[in-house]
Amino acid sequence: MTVTTRRMQDLTIHEHTITVPLVWGDDADSRTIDVFAAVVTREGGEHLPYLVFLQGGPGSEAPRPFHNPTGPSWLDAALEHYRVVMFDQRGTGRSTPVGDRDLARGAASVAEYLTHLRADSIVRDGEAMREHLGAETWSVLGQSFGGFTTLAYLSTHASSLQHVYFTGGLSAVGRHPDDVYALAYDKMRDASLRYYRRFPEHRDALRRLADRADAGEIMLPDGEVLSVSRLRSLGMLLGTNDGWQTLWSLLEREPGTNAFRYDLAAALPFSPRNPLYYVFHESSYADGHATNWSAERTLPDDFRDDVTLLTGEHVRREWADTVPGFQPWREVVDELASFEWPRVYDEAALLGSGAVGAAAVYVNDVYVPMEFSLETARMLPGVVPWVTSEHEHNGLRAGDVLPHLIDLVHSRRVR
Repeated sequence: MTVTTRRMQDLTIHEHTITVPLVWGDDADSRTIDVFAAVVTREGGEHLPYLVFLQGGPGSEAPRPFHNPTGPSWLDAALEHYRVVMFDQRGTGRSTPVGDRDLARGAASVAEYLTHLRADSIVRDGEAMREHLGAETWSVLGQSFGGFTTLAYLSTHASSLQHVYFTGGLSAVGRHPDDVYALAYDKMRDASLRYYRRFPEHRDALRRLADRADAGEIMLPDGEVLSVSRLRSLGMLLGTNDGWQTLWSLLEREPGTNAFRYDLAAALPFSPRNPLYYVFHESSYADGHATNWSAERTLPDDFRDDVTLLTGEHVRREWADTVPGFQPWREVVDELASFEWPRVYDEAALLGSGAVGAAAVYVNDVYVPMEFSLETARMLPGVVPWVTSEHEHNGLRAGDVLPHLIDLVHSRRVR
């Protein structure tokens, strides 16, 4: 266990690192990992309750606590009510991160290791950190996959949570991943067509780029020969508040220029900088199933026929062959695709959790479909759903989402 204190602008940051089992509940397995959290406070807030932030992903660390006193941010809003715990989920950031160097152990060993990085294990890590901090209870803010982890928390350790806040994070419970990805394609069809209604000339621009990609004529700075499926994954941009601007800028550029190649590489999702997001992604929807490349299997016929229909958070097996940074992970992703993931949520436990909180559910969410989020919301009668079309999936970053959720919880508590 180590604790370090830093100052960052007007914030005090206590950095905590603890050692926990890799495999919770198996005393015969002696492997351990480190788990890191930064506890952020503002002057006068040293005795406020804790709010732990669970980042989206899977495979992404918590943001570093740079404070912006001149503009709105969710951190500013949170610090009015809480000490904020920036928690690096296992395998990310400073919590024994996973990367290319791990591949020296062999694909089967790495795949087995990754099966222990799911939400249920993150919850046990969170409990260890909560106890380390001496908190009887704390609250949770779950963004996207962080909300999925919060559902796992409520399934097993609901008594540890005072309030729960979800932002685009009410996952489908008990459904097959095929259900989720099929509906996400419907969302992406709508998003693609909305974009082309605004900028009709860009449909032909996208088609021309797809022709070039199909001919192997677009090479990215790292040597990747861009595939059509990777090009179409730019649809991920349509799932954020201002991502359409990046897509617009790309489709306005001359494809043969350095600016286009570098900007395209920066805009593509599932970056090899963070291979875990690609390698581990479909597991986040595997609530008791093997994924077997679910997003690829559920590709609708019209998406097969029309390359201008963009895709969202849909990973493809072929990227393990075509993306240089993913090629070393080829055998690992195949192992994980056939792994039978155990259940991570418990419907009865959710219904009986007594959870109190609020959830931002985004009408046009192309990653976490509203329809399944509202199904899950009905399992949490004490969590107020705020259904809004004002924001896309990254609405938390806009600044007004968390204050609204906190107000919903506090006003409900007063009544």
